[in-house]
Amino acid sequence: MINFLKPPPYKDPLPEEKIDSTYKRLRLQVFMGAFLGYAAYYLVRKNLALAIPGMIQPAENGGLGYTKLELGIALSAISIAYAFSKFLMGALSDRSDARKFLVIGLVLSSILMMSVGLFSFATSSVLMIFIFMLIIGWLAGMGWPPCGRIMVHWFSHKERSFKMGIWNTSHTVGSGLMGNLAAWGTLLIGGFFVADIGGGVMVEQSWRAVFVFPSAVALLIALFCWWALRDTPQSCGLPSIDKYRNDVPAQKEMSSDKKIPVRELFVKYIFKNKILWLIAIANVFVYLIRYGIGDWAPTYCEEAGLLTSEQSKMAFSLHNYAGVPGMILIGWISSKLFKGRCAPVNVIYMVLVLFSILLYWKAVPVASFLSGTFGTDMDHTRVTVVYSALIAIGFFIYGPVALIGVQAINLVPKNAAGTAAGFVGLFGYLLGDALLSKVLIGAVADNIKLGWEATFWIFIVASILAAIFSATTWKTEKSSYHGQ
Repeated sequence: MINFLKPPPYKDPLPEEKIDSTYKRLRLQVFMGAFLGYAAYYLVRKNLALAIPGMIQPAENGGLGYTKLELGIALSAISIAYAFSKFLMGALSDRSDARKFLVIGLVLSSILMMSVGLFSFATSSVLMIFIFMLIIGWLAGMGWPPCGRIMVHWFSHKERSFKMGIWNTSHTVGSGLMGNLAAWGTLLIGGFFVADIGGGVMVEQSWRAVFVFPSAVALLIALFCWWALRDTPQSCGLPSIDKYRNDVPAQKEMSSDKKIPVRELFVKYIFKNKILWLIAIANVFVYLIRYGIGDWAPTYCEEAGLLTSEQSKMAFSLHNYAGVPGMILIGWISSKLFKGRCAPVNVIYMVLVLFSILLYWKAVPVASFLSGTFGTDMDHTRVTVVYSALIAIGFFIYGPVALIGVQAINLVPKNAAGTAAGFVGLFGYLLGDALLSKVLIGAVADNIKLGWEATFWIFIVASILAAIFSATTWKTEKSSYHGQ
């Protein structure tokens, strides 16, 4: 298996007259493969969350009678496994063919997620569901690292922030498409899933389509990725991207394609890389805000009386989709105004996140002031302020989410990119998401003495710390990549 995953050898150089046209065609091709491939990984990650409403129903209503807590524990398996997998799989991907690595992970994830819907033994107990989700979460770690490898090999330093800003919208596209496919799948094939609950009584279990239909679409996308993706330009007879675009970092080591020994990879470029540690810590606070605000927004808005149930769902969607233009803009600013540096724009975005959180927190007094000043309806103004605040938070927080990954891969040689991104992701998903945004925010909000007011102080402190830790890379980026 390891031999099968080895990167393809470099081919003899193409004739000079074919290099430019071939480069342009393949750059677009591999970008589309990486974009759709990573989006497809989100079609086989959130299925359980969307199936839970059906699964918690009693057997006579087509469910399995599990509790929310039981399925919540099973759902956590994906985040836990993914946090470690993104790091460890990153190290393996740096020594593998990106095309094979991404496609194999996507195919296996799709087959396993589809199996949960197709076979009753996969849902026979919460333990079985937990095991399936644990394995799928581990396989999910095979998505980002090969995409990171592709981006550093096919796009040069000064353009990488913008290109990766666009590419990073793939997970938002995938998440949105997942909801659509789940709804369509339930409508189209949900009626085919029936179960005998005893005594010859057959009931429909349409929630199983949520696992099956999106997984089938992901398998089709995997076929496209196999056609579209290529590992490196050199494996296609092309010069390295640094030479092609005449964009070589000041530290020549960063553009090296040499294979890095495992010990050197982890010790020199990861564990002894102080700047990478600082970025990883910044990522903890960024992910605390990303998931702490987003995941708890519907609950907070309803409990605080800010929005109705339908309005809170709309606010949740707007918050997430706002990240798409936010990521594209931050990438453009980083590439065009800061010559590929990420620290300055990350700091700017985090300061704007802080102001957006304050608006979200004080939505009622702000709405009261505006309605009194302009004579508008208070309820309508309150909803508008809450929507605006959540849209602003989504717009700005997803920028650092995208660029911290870019910072990580920019601070190591090309063949350490996946490992560096995985290391930073480990901190974000395990500490920022699973521990802080889920456990800490939930515990504080549930505490009678603390409540939601205290959670906003956590978000405010997290915004400030994220900006501070992002700023620690300011001088390093300036000297390492541009010699300025």
